Amino acid sequence: MPEISVTDPVYALAASESFLTDGVCFAARPSGLYRSADGGRSWAQAYALSELSGPLPTFALALSSAFPQDATVMAGVAGGILRSGDGGEHWQIARVPAPPPVVTALAVSSDFPNDGVALAGTMEDGVLCSSDRGWNWVTWNFGLLDLHILCLAMSSEFARDETVFAGTEIGIFRSTNGGRAWREVDFPMDHAPVLSLALSPRFVSDGVLYAGTEANGLWRSADRGKMWERLGGRWIRAAVNQVLLARGGSGDPAWPDVLVSANGRVRVTRDGGRTWLPWESGTAPEGDITAVAAPAGIAPGAPLLIGMANGRVVRV
Repeated sequence: MPEISVTDPVYALAASESFLTDGVCFAARPSGLYRSADGGRSWAQAYALSELSGPLPTFALALSSAFPQDATVMAGVAGGILRSGDGGEHWQIARVPAPPPVVTALAVSSDFPNDGVALAGTMEDGVLCSSDRGWNWVTWNFGLLDLHILCLAMSSEFARDETVFAGTEIGIFRSTNGGRAWREVDFPMDHAPVLSLALSPRFVSDGVLYAGTEANGLWRSADRGKMWERLGGRWIRAAVNQVLLARGGSGDPAWPDVLVSANGRVRVTRDGGRTWLPWESGTAPEGDITAVAAPAGIAPGAPLLIGMANGRVVRV
């Protein structure tokens, strides 16, 4: 199981849509951004070839939905957003509103090659939006009652429904006009903060979304956030750092396979949440897991990248 030897925590992981053939993946850390072109077996500082001063703590990552073709990747750092158009070899500083924000989350439209839309969540400045492929950003916070954004999730058909959710310290907010205006979702405040969000690949038709919380486990809504049910029981408690859904899936489409990082373990359900099993019969490492990426989906046998608080990035 190859891993990074650097010892600072891994804040975020992202991988190319063609990971199985090009092997490109990224790891965001306090010491900067690391890039691998061999499936996570060896890593190098991604900012090394750019004229960027000092270590740049990197907290968030987003790759274009057509990364194998356009090689666009964005990184959220302490003080702004960096953008690369050559797969992470060289970087430019994007234009963001003052004061310089600490970017905590990034998300791109599923139609990014055509609409160029990306959203960024910040620590104290709410949500920023770009419509020119990440070069220029503006603040869009109308109706957003909490400006501390912990996570973002966009509809797989964003170009059609313009729906995006933001998880914050006090709950969940939804926008149905691309982030220009927000309304609070009826999510119990005593379940917040919300650390992770995931929308069903069929969200337009089924309205299913999942929310991982800091102290109250995993929740699911089947009506766009009006009513919620808890999943995971004794298996998933406390902080749920990440939620990943199967891209296709079999059986009931309203209950896709779900993978979560919680309780220092990676678990997956393939029966609608009734049972939760360790990933690949326990091959995933246990400990302070901080980030997970599933570059080829979460079907059995698919590769998984796991980032740890002790600096390890393990491929299983």
